[in-house]
Amino acid sequence: MSKKILRAGIVQQPCTSDRVTNLKMSEEGIRAAAAGGAQLVLLQELHTSLYFCQYESTELFELAESIPGPSTEWLGALAKELKLVIVGSLFERRAPGLYHNTAVVLESDGSLAGTYRKMHIPDDPGYYEKFYFTPGDIACRNADGVMRGGFTPIQTSVGKLGVLVCWDQWYPEAARLMALAGADVLLYPTAIGWNPDDKDDEQARQRDAWVTIQRSHAVANGLPVLVANRVGHESDPTGNLSGAQFWGHSFAVGPQGEFIAKAGEKPDVLLVDVDLARSENVRRWWPFLRDRRIDAYNDLTRRFRD
Repeated sequence: MSKKILRAGIVQQPCTSDRVTNLKMSEEGIRAAAAGGAQLVLLQELHTSLYFCQYESTELFELAESIPGPSTEWLGALAKELKLVIVGSLFERRAPGLYHNTAVVLESDGSLAGTYRKMHIPDDPGYYEKFYFTPGDIACRNADGVMRGGFTPIQTSVGKLGVLVCWDQWYPEAARLMALAGADVLLYPTAIGWNPDDKDDEQARQRDAWVTIQRSHAVANGLPVLVANRVGHESDPTGNLSGAQFWGHSFAVGPQGEFIAKAGEKPDVLLVDVDLARSENVRRWWPFLRDRRIDAYNDLTRRFRD
């Protein structure tokens, strides 16, 4: 089959307590990717602020914003100016007392192509997300009559984007459902790091597991995967924990899990050429979707098989 190349940029950055500074770093990364010919740019999870979920405070709900709102307007203007698609991330205020961790996709004409509300919400020391975020709806019918929500790819000028967020990346079900809905590529905006108190070997195991599970989604579904993670140390304002050392290592892999590009632990902008047509050949060689025993999977909807 003939190639269908998508040039994508992945922006990896630190974040500060100053929104303007964070937006400036994101914009610099987006512009660098655009200068390199990117048609699509992926930003990391919650890139407009510090990772505020290290502790629980009702005051932090003030960070939330509506959609459309300041972030979508800013990202839309950049997308239109640079003529590319941008995947961003924000703390969404959907209604009073109802908030989401939401990825937004801005089309190259500046319009909002779609949103994805994080479905799997963690609750662990230093990652108290259940206090802040409501899981995304399984599915809902919008005012325009179109069913959206859940694991639904977002149609754009560069393809159907299967956008998932951070904790979603550990779940094969999420990746599979995006693939079954026709996603051309899976994208994971992320904020994940080590506890600085963990020993080196434990830190290495955690990062290796994180890379491995996402490469496995590429293999199992015959799809390319793009991952953007933040970098830098962010302290715990309460002093109860040692904060989070975000490990970076953003990467892109092809439909057999092969690395196309890898970043380290410093700020970076990756430029990757993804052949979207290659998924067709890989799925012909490894027809996992053909051989699924959908008649035998009913127990997957149970919490546990007692």
